[in-house]
Amino acid sequence: MTEPRDAITDVHGIRVGHWTDRRAATGCTVLLCPPGTVGGVDVRGAAPGTRETELLRPGNMVEEVHALVLAGGSAYGLDAAAGVMRYLAERGVGFRMRDHVVPIVPAAILFDLGIGRPAHPDADAGYRAARRATAGAVAEGSVGAGTGATVAKAAGHERLLKGGLGSASERMETGVVVGALAAVNAVGAIRDPRTAELVAAPRAGRRGFLDVEAIYRAGRRWHEPGEPPPPPAVPEHTTLGVVATNARLTKTQANRLATVAHDALARTIWPVHAPGDGDVVFALATGEAPLVEEGAYGALEAMATLALERAILRGVRLATGLAGVPSAGEWLRRRRR
Repeated sequence: MTEPRDAITDVHGIRVGHWTDRRAATGCTVLLCPPGTVGGVDVRGAAPGTRETELLRPGNMVEEVHALVLAGGSAYGLDAAAGVMRYLAERGVGFRMRDHVVPIVPAAILFDLGIGRPAHPDADAGYRAARRATAGAVAEGSVGAGTGATVAKAAGHERLLKGGLGSASERMETGVVVGALAAVNAVGAIRDPRTAELVAAPRAGRRGFLDVEAIYRAGRRWHEPGEPPPPPAVPEHTTLGVVATNARLTKTQANRLATVAHDALARTIWPVHAPGDGDVVFALATGEAPLVEEGAYGALEAMATLALERAILRGVRLATGLAGVPSAGEWLRRRRR
């Protein structure tokens, strides 16, 4: 038996690959699914950028998902899914339509055009990420869809910190495994719900972090006394999440799992699901382990939320500074010197 990696690839058959452009501060992440994987989704942000999400809803025809794509580059990044489709079609993977094969590749994007040079993941980037996908350890931090991610934006661009990509998994005594992956590009501050530790918030010079609650209580765009008000905010924040399990779920249950997993965002990010957010959580169920015990599905929902919480925290904690934006860890170390 393979040793657990504490990553979404602990779910047998799930493979993850990244394409990263550090100079442009952007990238994409591809998850390849084993045959028979059922998908679900819940879109909560008011400014989403998505592809093929309607197909995942209960009542719609297609049941099986062949891959997922998370990408930077705003709406341009949806191009990456075309490359993943090409990769899968070359291998005969997809929905059969007479003599044709059509890979089902839902995708979601985040806005990272505010740092780095103008660039975005394209079809070639998606193809390369798919080709690199493995069932091994998942690279985390400022990689893939998390390359240009930033967090803690309540006080404007000059005080934000790096976000990133993280993964985690939880194993239940019944043999059910649930893994999570998150690309964290949130407007809100990041807090560990188990310890109440403030992981990331807007920078406050030598004073550490600003008080985010005070910023929002003021009811206006934050600025230092005597400074002119900042320019209007733009919708440039989103957290993308995936929860995957080896449990056997219906399409309705997979969608419900995605809905409940949004609790992980609410527990680690504040505020979340804001007007400028494109927050999306996907769910994948590979169907290896039947849920036969009473209460098994409810337990799965709880553990999926815990796995996604930890993936979000890991994405921020493992990020490294890029394009002039420090990570939270780098900022705190600098403050102590």
